[in-house]
Amino acid sequence: MSEKIRLGVSSCLLGEMVRYDGGHQLDRYLRDTLGKYVEYVPVCPEVEMGLPTPRETLRLVEQENGPRLVFSRSGEDVTERMLSWAHRRVKQLEQENLCGFVFKAKSPSSGMERVKLYDRNGVPHKGGVGLFARVFMEHFPLLPVEEDGRLHDPRLRENFVECLFTFKRWREMLAKGRTTGNLVAFHTRHKLLLLSHSTEVYRQMGKLVAAAGKTPAAALFRDYESLLMKGMRLRTSERKQVNVLQHLLGYFKKQLSADEKREALEQIELYRNGTLPLIVPLTLINHYVRKYNQPYLQQQFYLNPHPVELQLRNHV
Repeated sequence: MSEKIRLGVSSCLLGEMVRYDGGHQLDRYLRDTLGKYVEYVPVCPEVEMGLPTPRETLRLVEQENGPRLVFSRSGEDVTERMLSWAHRRVKQLEQENLCGFVFKAKSPSSGMERVKLYDRNGVPHKGGVGLFARVFMEHFPLLPVEEDGRLHDPRLRENFVECLFTFKRWREMLAKGRTTGNLVAFHTRHKLLLLSHSTEVYRQMGKLVAAAGKTPAAALFRDYESLLMKGMRLRTSERKQVNVLQHLLGYFKKQLSADEKREALEQIELYRNGTLPLIVPLTLINHYVRKYNQPYLQQQFYLNPHPVELQLRNHV
C-alpha cells in the first residue's frame, strides 16, 4: 500500500489521559501491533465537547424521546451538547479519509453496542449505544467499526482487520480512476476473499460486475461498494473457509501428486474439526502456488489479505 491506513480510535485506547477518572485505557494491541500499519486519528467525545478531566461519570438514561446522556450524580443533561458536537465532528472527520473506527466499549459516548441504559427506576440493561458512536455509524454506514473489547476475540479481530485492508485497497483503486477496467481487476483479485465471507453476496457482486457496461458509473461503483462492505462484514466460518480451500485445490488438478493432494485434504480436514488453525492449510496451498507458479492464485488477496506479521490466521 502507498500509505498507512487511517483509522479513527477512542483517544483513551492509545494511552491518552482523558478518562473520567483522569486515567487511560491503553490497548497495547492497537498501539504496538496494529499500530505499525495504521495512522490513528484519536477522538475523545467527552473532552472534545468541553468536559474536564477528571469529571463526574456519565450515563445513558432511557426516556420517551430517546436515550439521554446525563451526569450520574447531578443529573445534568448534556445530550444536546454532545449531539451538536458529534454532528460537527463527523463532518470534520470526512476530511480524514478514515477506513474505520475502534470505539471504547461500554462508554455512554463511544460504546458501539450493549452500553448500559438506565430505566426510570435506575435499573440498567445493556441495550444502549454511545451517542457519538451512533452518530458516527449513521454518518459513515459503510466504514468498518469495532470496539476494544470485541477485538479480544480472535475471529472478530481477524474479520475487522481484513475489512480494514480491503477497504483501503478499494480506496486506492478509486484513486486510480472509476473505470470498468479498474473495477473488474479489483473484483477479480478479491473473488475468493469475498467467497469466504458470503456465497450469496459474492454472486450478487459477480452479476453487478458482469453488467458493468450497462450500468451508469456512479450507480455501479456505489452499489459495488455497498455490497463489498456488506459481504466483508459477514463473518467467515470453518464451513465457508473449507469451501474456499477445496476450491483452491481445484486449480492444481494436473500438478499435484496423489500424496500432495492427500496431504492437503488431511490438513483441510484437521482445520475443519478444529485441530489446526487456518494458517496451516493456507501455508501449504501458498507453497503449491509458488511451486507450480499458479498465476491466477498469485493475484488472490484471499491468500494474503493482510500482513502475515499480524498472525491473525494463526488463531482462527
